[in-house]
Amino acid sequence: MFIYVVILSALAQSLIALFVLQRNSKHLTNLLFFILSVCMVAWAAVNFWITNDAASPTLLFQYRLLMASVVAQNTAFYLFAHTYPGRKLEAGRRRLLAYLCLSALALTATLTPVVFVKLHATAAGPRPVTGPGMLLFGLHAAVSVIAGLRALYHRYKRAHGIARQQLLLIFYGSIILWGIVPITNFLVSLATETLFFARISPVYILAFSSVIAYAIVARKLFSIRAAVARSVTYMLTLLTLATFYIAVAFTVSTFLLDARTVDMQIQLTYTLLALSLAFGFQPVKRLFDRVTTPWFYQDAYDRQELINRLSRILVATMSVDQLLAKTTALMQDRLKAEFVVAVLVSSGAKAPRVVGAGKRQLTSSDLAAAHAKLSNSQSHRHIIVTDNLGPDEAGLRDLLVRNHIAVLVQLTGRGHDNDKEFGHIILGAKKSGNPYETRDIQVIEAVADELVVAIQNALRFEEIENFNLTLQAKVDEATRQLRRTNEKLQTLDATKDEFISMASHQLRTPLTSVKGYLSMVLEGDVGPINAQQRQMLEQSYNSSQRMVYLISDLLNLSRLNTGKFVIESTSVDLGEVVQAEVEQLTETAKSRGLSLVYHRPNDFPRLMLDETKIHQVVMNLIDNAIYYTPSGGTVTVDLTETASAVEFRVTDTGIGVPKKVQHKLFSKFYRAGNAQAARPDGTGLGLFMAKKVVAAQGGAILFESTEGKGSAFGFRFTKVKHVTPTVSTGAGEPALAAARR
Repeated sequence: MFIYVVILSALAQSLIALFVLQRNSKHLTNLLFFILSVCMVAWAAVNFWITNDAASPTLLFQYRLLMASVVAQNTAFYLFAHTYPGRKLEAGRRRLLAYLCLSALALTATLTPVVFVKLHATAAGPRPVTGPGMLLFGLHAAVSVIAGLRALYHRYKRAHGIARQQLLLIFYGSIILWGIVPITNFLVSLATETLFFARISPVYILAFSSVIAYAIVARKLFSIRAAVARSVTYMLTLLTLATFYIAVAFTVSTFLLDARTVDMQIQLTYTLLALSLAFGFQPVKRLFDRVTTPWFYQDAYDRQELINRLSRILVATMSVDQLLAKTTALMQDRLKAEFVVAVLVSSGAKAPRVVGAGKRQLTSSDLAAAHAKLSNSQSHRHIIVTDNLGPDEAGLRDLLVRNHIAVLVQLTGRGHDNDKEFGHIILGAKKSGNPYETRDIQVIEAVADELVVAIQNALRFEEIENFNLTLQAKVDEATRQLRRTNEKLQTLDATKDEFISMASHQLRTPLTSVKGYLSMVLEGDVGPINAQQRQMLEQSYNSSQRMVYLISDLLNLSRLNTGKFVIESTSVDLGEVVQAEVEQLTETAKSRGLSLVYHRPNDFPRLMLDETKIHQVVMNLIDNAIYYTPSGGTVTVDLTETASAVEFRVTDTGIGVPKKVQHKLFSKFYRAGNAQAARPDGTGLGLFMAKKVVAAQGGAILFESTEGKGSAFGFRFTKVKHVTPTVSTGAGEPALAAARR
């Protein structure tokens, strides 16, 4: 009975291993599974060999061989468990090297007296006496099984979907084989001195094979389910033949021969011989096929394989020259032609494009003549076989024969290019001397049809590429022109900045004199003036002051562009700065019918700021509020202090800023449309420079606005960076001593 279990388990595991290896012999996981299966079958075979030949003089060697097969099996399991389902071993190099060294030592020890020293007689028969090497064997087995199962379990925990289900099945199958066998076959067998569990070892392999088979069918393990399905018929045939042979052999040996002379080993030998013949039938047949095919089928080729390779070439190649070169090389190799040449005729080219596979080179005059003859041929066929040309086409036949052309294929366009000739393919005679048969012509026609479509696509791609190159050249030229224009503009901009800087410096001198004389007149240094004269002089003075600020804006703008804009911070009383600007602009606000209100705090810290530039910012913000607020409105100036910052804010009830242009408001020279209508003489520099000055000193601009309802402009500085440090003296007066220290 056990012989059939051995045969069944070995057959099942062998078939599964062969399927896996055939699926992808270069994949490390597949290769390791095949090696593992071979080791398992060898282990089962040696087990059976021992149990059925207990009196053999080689029994000790059989036991040692059994132990060696176990070491090989455990090693293969360890490597497989550390690989599946990847393509490389997921183990450290040092750990792997140490394990392989341990495996080599254990394998060597099992074949020497180190593990099994000798045999001793027992009631159940001779049994091996273990030596010190058994510890090494046990260590290797423990490391292999525990580390292998641990690797499978960790991969199972990390996996998802069908891979997780596959790993779970492999883990359960491994538990059956590598979890139970060490306990029953070694520990129990050594303790009871019985070989019962060793005899049923094939049952464990059969169980493992069943789990793997279920994983293949139900969980698509190794992606070989299709191959297994295709092989069911072949397997059933082999099993039927094997069963028939076993039944006949058993009947003959039992009833026709003396059963005492026919022992179990002879039956097993006959059975294995029959299986070897059955399995060897197809390999031997393929061997003789390979030997006889070059003799009897010199021109044989696989048509479907040719079409498949052509499809891969057409899909992967976009260059016309490469497409023709690869196609002609494929045709020459499969059709066994002396040469294959493709001629592509382009309307824009002076000469046809010729690409060929083979040593023969046709002259351009011969190609042109062949093309002309083919175009004027009465047959209007796409494929012309030289041997099939009739007497009325003697001229074309002579030309083809003179150039050793056996087949001429016309390449005609498809779709909107229907009947448009792209060129032709020229095939030489077969190397064997045989003519082109109908099957060959059908293949050539199929290749030509596929090639025409690919050539059309490649030509369009080539046209697009040429267009892209031309377009890129034009873009490069336009870019160079823009670069030259930009350089000129930069030169002009630098000249402009230089002019503004020079003009501003020159204008400041006369304006200073004008302001000085106006101030002297207003202060009565040249005599008393009446009220009307004072009003006019004050307006002139205010206008000259605005001119000074405008010139300062232009100078700062020039300094920004040239990198000379410098902040000179000093201790500033911002309350006094705002007060001075409010007093200076109060008369202007009154003249426009506005109310200018300043809420000055009683106690305000001194700040580290550039006093001149912050004066200019405050003036610009208040001046804008006055000029963009209609008569009867109010301009409110607030200076506030919080726990962490100080804020300056100017709020008006003026025209406001449209929401859609607010993001452009602080750009250089930009002015909203309603602002241009209210104040045509504005420059668009005030807010731009205000933001630059505040940002350069580490502050932030404040801005809120609603069109038609008013705006709020201002800035904020943090106390940490800008408040001047002070301490109180014993008399309670502020001092800067602490800050200086």
